[in-house]
Amino acid sequence: MPKSSSNSNGRHYPKLAFRLQSLRPKQSLHSFTALCSTVGTSSLQKQQGPSEASYQFQGFHGTFEYWWSHALISDSTYKLLKEACDFTPSQHPSNQCQKAMDLADSELGNIDQYSIYTPSCNISGSQRHKLRSHHPWRSYGYDPCTERYSTLYFNLPEVQKALHANVTSIPYSWTTCSDTLEKYWQDSPRSMLPIYQELLRAGIRIWVFSGDTDAVVPVTATRYSIDALRLRTIVNWYPWYDNQEVGGWTQIYKGLTLVTIRGAGHEVPLHQPRKAFILFKAFLEGKPMPTSRTFFGKL
Repeated sequence: MPKSSSNSNGRHYPKLAFRLQSLRPKQSLHSFTALCSTVGTSSLQKQQGPSEASYQFQGFHGTFEYWWSHALISDSTYKLLKEACDFTPSQHPSNQCQKAMDLADSELGNIDQYSIYTPSCNISGSQRHKLRSHHPWRSYGYDPCTERYSTLYFNLPEVQKALHANVTSIPYSWTTCSDTLEKYWQDSPRSMLPIYQELLRAGIRIWVFSGDTDAVVPVTATRYSIDALRLRTIVNWYPWYDNQEVGGWTQIYKGLTLVTIRGAGHEVPLHQPRKAFILFKAFLEGKPMPTSRTFFGKL
């Protein structure tokens, strides 16, 4: 099924920053917590209402809009999703919402929803080995089978031993995403927005970045969530550059900067490593994303 909030970093990093903020002395660790608050494709979820106590959760709107606007689902399914999943938490959708999402999944087809314009992992192991046999050290760009490799690797007994993992010898294999945890995780907050609000009130510098070809936690959902924070705009939307090419777009709010990465999927450094480096460099230097085409020169 399509998942609209599977990025755990969008939950763990803000929680970690919030915990550090609550423990730190007044005068210390500002730069460290700011770094921990840099999150990509965040699992921000929009809420509505005049106060935190009365917020009414609205989950999937930005995700469904992304699917429809990128011609991934039909008009009728888009309408059905909005009706069936209105005010439904993304972690535990209603039966009606789940049926609508299953229909959307069939329309999406066999694509990589984390990177909608790259190939799916359909190449056999022997074909891939043959492709790389002459130059195994050479990078061929994004590999859609990365998740398959990691699943095999992290299930090797010697790897688990080195990581001090699976010390209880569980009888089943490790997977990148656990349907069991997804189903029974009952204490997840409906939204991370209250934590972001607390961090902003504490003066923590937050950057949110999002690849624009990610259909799982799409940039539209992130923009709706940031809009719900009702932050004042400091610098309006503008394109940032990687030498002569537009690398993405950005907008600076009071306390928070949104950056999109052009052509990147869910895992930005995996799809666009150079652009991810420019983003990280700007964050560490406390500078906005470059407006000049030669701002960074040759990296």
